[in-house]
Amino acid sequence: MTADETGLRELRSSVREFLEAKSPEEAVRKLMESEPRFDPAVWAQAADQLRLPGLVIPEEYGGDGFGLVELGVVLEETGRALLCAPFFATVVLATQALLASGDQEACARHLPGIAAGGTTAALAVAEDSGSWDPALISARAVPDGDGGWKLTGRKAFVIDGTTADLLLVVARTVAGPSLFAVDRDATGLSAVSMETLDATRAMARLTFDAVPATLIGADGAAGRTMAKVLDVASVGLAAEQSGGARRCLEASAEYARTRHQFGRPIGSFQAVKHKCADMLVQVELAEAASREAARLADEGSEEFPVAAAVAHACCSRAYMFAAMENIQVHGGIGFTWEHPAHLYFRRAKSSQLLFGGPAVYHERLLDRLGI
Repeated sequence: MTADETGLRELRSSVREFLEAKSPEEAVRKLMESEPRFDPAVWAQAADQLRLPGLVIPEEYGGDGFGLVELGVVLEETGRALLCAPFFATVVLATQALLASGDQEACARHLPGIAAGGTTAALAVAEDSGSWDPALISARAVPDGDGGWKLTGRKAFVIDGTTADLLLVVARTVAGPSLFAVDRDATGLSAVSMETLDATRAMARLTFDAVPATLIGADGAAGRTMAKVLDVASVGLAAEQSGGARRCLEASAEYARTRHQFGRPIGSFQAVKHKCADMLVQVELAEAASREAARLADEGSEEFPVAAAVAHACCSRAYMFAAMENIQVHGGIGFTWEHPAHLYFRRAKSSQLLFGGPAVYHERLLDRLGI
């Protein structure tokens, strides 16, 4: 299912209105210092009123069956508002992993709960190195003799890993990297919060000590599954980044119009004009790249993997640039803890590094181009 332009505008308007009421700066600052790092009541409202958790889940599993274009609209708005909620972990990472696995039984078991907002989920791939390369995974899974599996190892940088009801874990078996489902209350599982640069996106370190797990998809197939998930997740992250970059531009333009020096708005000075103009170019390019990649994904185009890698690189650069220039335009006040500029800079930097950093995603782009 695909919404038309009017539908997309209405979706954006509804999500923005909801987030302006439920995720203002005061709420973000409060949640980033609390545990859990999201408001369960707001998450329930997002599910009940806007049906956001089920947006891209197929109708057969209780969702609305929309595509990445619609998801991109929502993610631009959540990035703009720095929403503290398990949306990215649950909808962009875990849900896409279940769908990419091709395991209909697992999808039927887990996706209806996610679509209804009753189940949150997290995807655990990276370990202490932060790499998402399945070839570098050391966590192990062995059969337990009763048709199940036991997981042993560690995972790090797991988004919303301390609060997720369902954990999807990539671990190595004799056949290769494989995907497993682990319940939150499984014996032998421990999760601790990580202190990271961006406190608005909760991350956890997980330890598995012979934890019971259920295989999802084919044994040894997680390498192919994660390649698909990473393409989709890169586009989702790109949309979130472009939304944050757009908000940085808006904040800079607003301040340049209202802040006066030497008897006139600072926006009348050539240096400030140049900064805002350069930000606009970067933001427009980022939005175009992320939206085009989402469109190609929904069309099933063969060009999607390349477009996903381009969007990831383009939007990472644009968000970092906009976040830094936003601080510069605001001058001294932009460096203070009380001003929100640093929150966007922290999110921009953490997002840039989320799937391995510039060196990794530029290599991924070359790989998708066949170079």
